[in-house]
Parts: sequence; C-alpha cells; structure tokens
Amino acid sequence: MKYRFISDSHTHSECSFDGSDSISMMCEHAMEMGLYSITVTDHCECNEYYQNNVRCDIERSVTGISKARAMYLDKLKIYKGIELGQPTQDVQAAQDVLSLTDYDFVLGSLHNLKNERDFYFLDYTDENVPELLDRYFDELLELAEQDLFDSLAHFDYPFRYIIGNAKIIPDRKKYLEKTDAVLKVLIRNNKAIEINTSGLRQEIRRTLPDIGIINRYRELGGKYVTLGSDAHRWGDIGSGIENGLDMLLKCGFTHFTVYEKRSPILLPIY
Repeated sequence: MKYRFISDSHTHSECSFDGSDSISMMCEHAMEMGLYSITVTDHCECNEYYQNNVRCDIERSVTGISKARAMYLDKLKIYKGIELGQPTQDVQAAQDVLSLTDYDFVLGSLHNLKNERDFYFLDYTDENVPELLDRYFDELLELAEQDLFDSLAHFDYPFRYIIGNAKIIPDRKKYLEKTDAVLKVLIRNNKAIEINTSGLRQEIRRTLPDIGIINRYRELGGKYVTLGSDAHRWGDIGSGIENGLDMLLKCGFTHFTVYEKRSPILLPIY
C-alpha cells in the first residue's frame, strides 16, 4: 500500500438488514489487508425503526464491536459507528438509537424520500428524474440542518441508480444552488463529507460523490472528508479507499478524517 493510514469508515456487518458477514470476519480481513482502522456503521433506517425492531440489530452491532476490540486490541483500530438513515423522517427514533451507546462516528444518510421506497427500487424516466432530484436535495438540506451526524454519506446517492442503472444523465447545473446550500450547512456546522467508493464496484463506475462535489466542498472551506467502501461483505472491506485518497490529493487535501468519540481526527494522506 502506498498510503500509511488506510481507513474504512463505512462498513456493514450481518447486523444490517443487507449485510452478510460477522464483525470479527470483517475486522480479520481489514487486519490482513493492513488497514489502519475500520468503523462498523450498521444500518439504522429511522423511518423503519419501530416496525422492524432496528434497535435490536444495533444492540447486536454494538456488542459485536466491543468483542472485536477485545480480540484485536492494538492490531487494528476498530471504531463504533452507525449509519443513521432518514433521521428527519422519525426524530424520536433517531434520538432513541443515538442514546443507546457512546458512538465514535455517526454517518447521516438519505436512502429514500418521505413516503417513497429506497431509490434502488424506483423506476426512472427523463420526465420524473428532475422532480425526484429536486426533492432529494431539498430533503438532504433538511437532514444537514438537523445536525445529528458527523459525516454526510454518499452525497448524490440517487445517481447510483439514475446514472448507473437507468443510464439517464441528469443536468448537474440545475442543482448547483441546492448542492451548494447543503455543502455550506455542512461547513458551517463543521461536518465532514464522505467519499463513498461503492460506486467504483457498481454500474456508475465512480465515487459518490464525484470529484466535482469534493472540489466544491474544499473551495467553500470544507476541512473534513471521510472515506468508506460501504462494504456489505468482508471481501469489499477497504475496496476503493486508495482511489478516494488519490482524489483527495487531486483536490488539494493533505489529510483525511476519522472519528473517535464523535471528534474528528485528521490523518495525513501520506
């Protein structure tokens, strides 16, 4: 590895509804790859929190992280995280799960619009994409202003499916004002933005967001960038993280960010 502190800050274990492997298996692979740290961020979809007993899954995740820390001790830094999905859609659920334990790191995510299914399941046309993206960035701004998280995950999540699967290319210029509004709130609140490398393994074939958004975040004064593979199986742990670090260098960053006890730690890229 050409980088010293490779860290994966977005991973899912079998404690997520769509994860497949144990936390110990994930950590074992991270250690074998020579990663500096891994953050386990199992899903908490707040809009489904009470229907699907999500709290029980997060409790299992927290227990698994504690066991892994005891197992690997000084061999690998293991951070206790959570991916907080749609917290504006059920504030009580968000507050309940955040009170469960002392997290190191909280990702904020928007996987579906209010009263809609995950963007993965939607059908896209040239006619409905502009309206869906307008609604998405409006709700993303609401999430940013809620200020419950440390880093905003996969900033342009719907593009994973609009571009990658439906092969529709939206006019990004139409959303510059809305995306700038979200970035400015992140910066004002000293929040990070994530480079999510899952798109490199998917049809979209790029990170979420792309280099344009990361450049703009820096131009506006942003300091904190986390990197995550969004792995849902052990084999994807660390995937694409070096590509993300390459991108940060191109944007003029000298450091990336991990979180410990909800505080940002800047690590040198080299």
